[in-house]
Amino acid sequence: MRVALFVTCLGDQFFAEACADAVRLLRHVGAEVSFPTDQTCCGQPAFNSGHRREALRMMRHTTQVFADAEYVVLPSGSCAGMVRSMYSGLSDTDEARAAAEDLAARTYELSEFLVSVADCEELGDGLTGHRVAYHHGCHALRELGVSDQPVTLLRSCGAEVIEWSADRECCGFGGTFSAKLPEVSAAMADHKLDTLPDVDVVTSADGGCLLQLSGRAGRRELPVPFRHLASLLWQGVAGAEAPRGSA
Repeated sequence: MRVALFVTCLGDQFFAEACADAVRLLRHVGAEVSFPTDQTCCGQPAFNSGHRREALRMMRHTTQVFADAEYVVLPSGSCAGMVRSMYSGLSDTDEARAAAEDLAARTYELSEFLVSVADCEELGDGLTGHRVAYHHGCHALRELGVSDQPVTLLRSCGAEVIEWSADRECCGFGGTFSAKLPEVSAAMADHKLDTLPDVDVVTSADGGCLLQLSGRAGRRELPVPFRHLASLLWQGVAGAEAPRGSA
């Protein structure tokens, strides 16, 4: 399996170690991993803000950068959803649409790739004894249909995934939504945190959700750490004894 890693903007700026852990996971399951250095933003912030021309320019660039990849894997349900669900409709020519559809067919969120393509449902036992809450990011859940895969992988590492009544509710981040409607955004995050069960760590496949929830938790002085799914799964493989700290 030849995998090109698309690290995303938030991954590059805030979750570099999680991106490195994604590479480690992919290599662990036998993939040959490359990192195209010309990659940039997927275009989602521009698209969500109504700047279609700018989003189209980034879409065209991205389809060119990843044109030769057998698989494209992202440690982000949000950006994977942009490529898979939005690129084709954003296209302005038949050629651009064909390139977008081709890329979409080869693009996967990390946990989705590990389970659905690499056929991996057992990674290790390094999370044995850890009580974990999993947050389902909106894009991964509703655009990509990723729901069971991350939970299956966490449990395969020995984690006890604790039932969370609000695990499928939006965290309130929504990219530009959190900037345009900060009071509503914060209230949505607070509601999720109010329902959070007693756990050792909270994880998600999306960096934006982790920034939102960990930021609000920090404001409220809640002691629970927040970690990207890639890093928690790699801990399961490597057998580390304790989380490395919050996001």
